[in-house]
Amino acid sequence: MLDYVKIILLKVSFSKALFEKELRKAFRLLLPAELPDFHDWCYQQFARIYRRILKRVFGELAPELLG
Repeated sequence: MLDYVKIILLKVSFSKALFEKELRKAFRLLLPAELPDFHDWCYQQFARIYRRILKRVFGELAPELLG
């Protein structure tokens, strides 16, 4: 599922609203063990344009990853 979620986020990254929606959906699809890799990948790919969204969503849904 991790590869699938990555593809979707890359495809919707043109839209702030779609990106956040799909990012939130990813948390329902991924296994807890996949979240650290997902977190790192998201910040590498999207921190430049969507840092606020990443901080908000990861802070709400996986605060232990931001620790």
